Amino acid sequence: MDNPRCLWYSKAKYRQKGHKKMIIKVTKAEQLPICLDIIHKSFQTVAEDLHLTRENCPGHTAFMPPEKLRAALDGGCSLFLCRYQNTFAGCFSLHPTADGATLDHLAVLPPYRHLGLGKELVAYAADYAKDHLGAQKVQIGIIEENTVLKAWYQSQGFVHTGTKTFDHLPFTVGFMAVSYTHLRAHETPEHL
Repeated sequence: MDNPRCLWYSKAKYRQKGHKKMIIKVTKAEQLPICLDIIHKSFQTVAEDLHLTRENCPGHTAFMPPEKLRAALDGGCSLFLCRYQNTFAGCFSLHPTADGATLDHLAVLPPYRHLGLGKELVAYAADYAKDHLGAQKVQIGIIEENTVLKAWYQSQGFVHTGTKTFDHLPFTVGFMAVSYTHLRAHETPEHL
């Protein structure tokens, strides 16, 4: 059973700031279209910036088919939605791995960016990975050429761990990781 603290993460802190925000775990297939819509709209900005299309990069997250998200959920991934001021504004997924967890599909809708939602989702993901998956580190894969996103993750405590190219992708995948203890040590009230 999930810890209520995890599902209503830092509710009191946001109430003090006048925000109404909560993170909920996706438990029903009916919630998947909401997640997919957030993922598509959020990753579309990256696709446009890097000139990625369905033709030159059909595997990019901006074009993810519903079956792929459903398969991830059915395969043991935990999927979460972030509700902000009565609107689903963000989401992410966590996949357990042998040595931690992989954070995937971290997405915040463009009108809700620069409000701290992404930082909140990363902190929540680290807590959930530790508390529910026993993970001490969280890993991510990003488009290596996206220097803005890479810098943002570095500001959250992630360190670059390597790169890899794939024949089916027109970009290099960069890998980053953060330890739970490092992330929590750098947390300040402004991050929440």
